[in-house]
Amino acid sequence: MLGFLGSMNLAVTLLVALALASVIGTILKQNEPYQNYIVKFGPFWHGIFEKLGLYDIYSSSWFILILAFLVTTTSICLYRNTPRILASLKQYREDMLEQQLVNMADHSRHRTSVAHDEAVATLAHSFRSLGFRTRTKRHGETTTVAAMKGAANRYGYLFTHCAVVIICIGGFLDSNVPLKVRTLQGSLQAETREIPVSRIPDRSKLPVDNSSFRASVSIPEGRATRAAFVNLGAGYLVQPLPFTIQLEEFRVEHYPSGQPRSFESDLVIQDGSQRIEQTIAVNHPLSYKGYTIYQASFGDGGSELDFKLHDLASAAVLDHSLKVNGDLVLDHNGVAYRLEMDEFRKFNIFANEDPAIDKKFRDFGPSVNFKVRLKDGRANEYLNYMYPITLEGREFLLSGVRSSLEEDFRYLHIPADDEGSPGRFFSLLNLLHDDARLRRIYAAGQSALLPGNSVDGNITEQDVGNVTLRLIRLFLDGGFPMLQQQIDPAMDEDTARTVNSASMKILRFGLEQAYTASLGDAGLDVAEISERDIQFLNDAIVTLSALHQYGFPYYLQLTGFEHVESSGLQIARAPGAKWVYLGFGLLILGVFFLFYVPHERLWAVIKPAGTGSEMVLAGARTRHSRDFSRYFEQISRTIERSFPAN
Repeated sequence: MLGFLGSMNLAVTLLVALALASVIGTILKQNEPYQNYIVKFGPFWHGIFEKLGLYDIYSSSWFILILAFLVTTTSICLYRNTPRILASLKQYREDMLEQQLVNMADHSRHRTSVAHDEAVATLAHSFRSLGFRTRTKRHGETTTVAAMKGAANRYGYLFTHCAVVIICIGGFLDSNVPLKVRTLQGSLQAETREIPVSRIPDRSKLPVDNSSFRASVSIPEGRATRAAFVNLGAGYLVQPLPFTIQLEEFRVEHYPSGQPRSFESDLVIQDGSQRIEQTIAVNHPLSYKGYTIYQASFGDGGSELDFKLHDLASAAVLDHSLKVNGDLVLDHNGVAYRLEMDEFRKFNIFANEDPAIDKKFRDFGPSVNFKVRLKDGRANEYLNYMYPITLEGREFLLSGVRSSLEEDFRYLHIPADDEGSPGRFFSLLNLLHDDARLRRIYAAGQSALLPGNSVDGNITEQDVGNVTLRLIRLFLDGGFPMLQQQIDPAMDEDTARTVNSASMKILRFGLEQAYTASLGDAGLDVAEISERDIQFLNDAIVTLSALHQYGFPYYLQLTGFEHVESSGLQIARAPGAKWVYLGFGLLILGVFFLFYVPHERLWAVIKPAGTGSEMVLAGARTRHSRDFSRYFEQISRTIERSFPAN
């Protein structure tokens, strides 16, 4: 059993498994909230990956089991081989005989007129001058000189194996395995609710003196905290801190593409009467009493947003203010909507696709991301830009909507007026909801639709108003598809085409008359409608046809903001780090000895030959035998020159 556990094959297999697991852990971001993984992989694969422990690989049971086996097999290897390796450092193998040397790949034979004893002394001196340590042993009339150098190569084996054990132990010390054990025992329970720290129960809090953890926290500018959060499964645990961390100021710089180039935080550590001020940045953490604080990310810290809510079914405009991560309940015709403010972005920089703008990147300006949730929990997500965006030479206010995170945003393009606001569009929309005024407008303008008041005189002003109003209502309720549904399916194709053409003509008449009236209300000259006004109306009609799919009876127009940024910090306490550093140091040293310090041996068997001596030389090296053959040839020539020929 010990032979199997200490085998090289098992160790290599375990190392390959760990390497593959580490690749997965590097590619797949670890310890993210589960919702992020559900969005990325979908519910099916999320469940499989969760069961495999891929979201926290380095603390998963199978990864820890592999580490335990690796530590065991490496320790057994050390136990079994260390005495033999240490003994080999003193084994010069001076019992080597002539026949053994002749059988070696690198050997040579020499004859000299120097007497036996003098030849032994000269040869030993030559070996020492080449950096070898020597030992001599006499076998009757024959003497063996054994030389060795590079014995430190054998330490490489010990150092690398010790490094594996030490690194694994350091990893165990810094893992959250104890947290999982306590969770299984029931003494710890991850919190899944978004509630203030003061309301989190003790079963979801870690002790202040917790020896090992890796937690994160987001701190808004000007705020402080004494706690961080450890992700665990689908929830989190609170890690209290023995000191206060305050964020004085956060700074971020961007590349022209909009990607962050650098960001840093001015922190203040308050520990009783001790106060420490330091700026941290990516790869430049702050260390204090065994705690290391890293700059990890940044986000919104609760910006104050001012906005208008334009009622899409009336002329009402509501003014509100709300902080990011706040919510607001709205009642619209008996239906309750919860507006949840999720995110504010001051910059939205994208690659430019408009050839009329000579810039590689464009800043679309501030945007706000929010959800609108119904009582049953269903929600739509919205993304509204504060300023108009130029598309095909015209300006639009964009409002994106989607019903799930897996979808792309579908954008509502609201045409902007000369002031860059949606005022003109909503003036038209509000007028389209004023039935009494529309009837008067349509009665006065019926001649534009029916010159001569029809051939037979049977169509009255009231008929014109009623038909136009009905089409307007259908159009606002369901867009063009709703108008198509009103055509009797029993009609033949020609009749249906005629009815549809007439409906479109009356609808266009109604929209044009309302638009002209709205321009007059704004004090504009309506004697002649310009091509620009016609284009605005065409864009407005496209937007009106899509309003029934918007899913929220209000349009949120961002009017102002007070930007507050937050710094995302990662706080770690890792007592095993010093052991890991020691292990890596030993690993580097061991690899150096193994690959760059060759273990070389030389032997010489010297025996009397008449009045002189005969020598047989041989040598060996643990690595790079081809290079050693050339080296041995040089040594043989050196030895041959050192002795006069017989």
